[in-house]
Amino acid sequence: MEYPDHRRLGRALKIFANDELCGSGLPLWLPAGATVRAEIERFVVELERRNGYQHVYTPELAKQELYVRSGHWEHFHDDMYPPMQVGAEQVVLRPMNCPHHMLVFAAQRRSVRELPVRIAELGTMFRYERSGVVGGLSRVRQMTLNDGHVFCSPEHLEDEIARILVMVADAYRALHIPAPSYRLSLPDRGPKYVADDALWRRSEAVLRAALHNLGLDYEDASGEAAFYGPKIDLQVRDPQGRQETLSTVQVDFYLPAQFDLVAFDGERRIRPVMVHRSIVSTMERMVAHLLEVHNGALPVWLAPCQVRILPIVDGVADHVLTVRDRLRDRGVRVDVDDRDGTLAARIRDAQHDKVPYIGVVGRREAADASVAVRLRDGVQLDPMSVSDFVTLVASEADSRGVRAA
Repeated sequence: MEYPDHRRLGRALKIFANDELCGSGLPLWLPAGATVRAEIERFVVELERRNGYQHVYTPELAKQELYVRSGHWEHFHDDMYPPMQVGAEQVVLRPMNCPHHMLVFAAQRRSVRELPVRIAELGTMFRYERSGVVGGLSRVRQMTLNDGHVFCSPEHLEDEIARILVMVADAYRALHIPAPSYRLSLPDRGPKYVADDALWRRSEAVLRAALHNLGLDYEDASGEAAFYGPKIDLQVRDPQGRQETLSTVQVDFYLPAQFDLVAFDGERRIRPVMVHRSIVSTMERMVAHLLEVHNGALPVWLAPCQVRILPIVDGVADHVLTVRDRLRDRGVRVDVDDRDGTLAARIRDAQHDKVPYIGVVGRREAADASVAVRLRDGVQLDPMSVSDFVTLVASEADSRGVRAA
């Protein structure tokens, strides 16, 4: 049995390409892939805003000193690019966004009444992956993470964790990803973790309590924690049954202390707790997963081309352009295939390209201002007016539904 492979699908659907001049693990997003990625980014930013997040932009490099303070240089430097000399400074491409978000929190005086402070960024990061493991979109050297950090008081932790898990559930429904399983990722005994047993016990207790109170089944996984704390990993399966982590929630008492973060309650200083979270993983890994889960037939709202119009006779160009322009006015992504060739061949091409809606226009459709509609799975709908067709596709895309097969 041949399983969907995002590398094959990515080439066939012109989602991404690789070029030796860029190098291994540095894919080029082609227009179709950039469209899918932009829709995911727009969706997750909207979701975060509804949940009280403020968005920031932070630099993709920083002085090595930042990562020494955060602990990444000690615990993660094998996966980082080497420092670059820039004038008198040693700078490093960032492997994580969290140190920069610590600086964002610290950039102004914070009151306890402000907590929780929720910060999010579609942040680009760099990992020095070895040549033998990079490939496609799922394992790359430059990635853009849907990253977020919540700074809160300890009594808010469980509520914030629950809020994050609800956000993940909302995102998976919109992306039509099956419900995940839950893994509590814990440290093993080794030098790659921060040496503070009390910190680890405290963080683990919070995450276990949150999972228990939400009634979620989970399994423990030793050796899968971040170097500074345990985490809840949301595990999904690909069509081959292999598990991968798309979303995470991490409780962190370590980094706020490293950066001496405080919030003020009058003259009293309170140390906030930090929650790291990703709702939809990196854009690269999420698009790879979606291509395989849907075998390239992405939900309508994500499809690079949502409608393809096929004129079948001469003399209908004006009506074709009217249909196209009405769709574009409603924000629908549409193109026209007016090449010479049989209708059957052009329908096959549209189905190969996984276009959700195929609109066929002949003399009858031009005469009564209608469209003959097919879905990409071959189902034919009743002919409909242009207005009804525009409403059908636009409402499907806007609602992020699953109307087209």
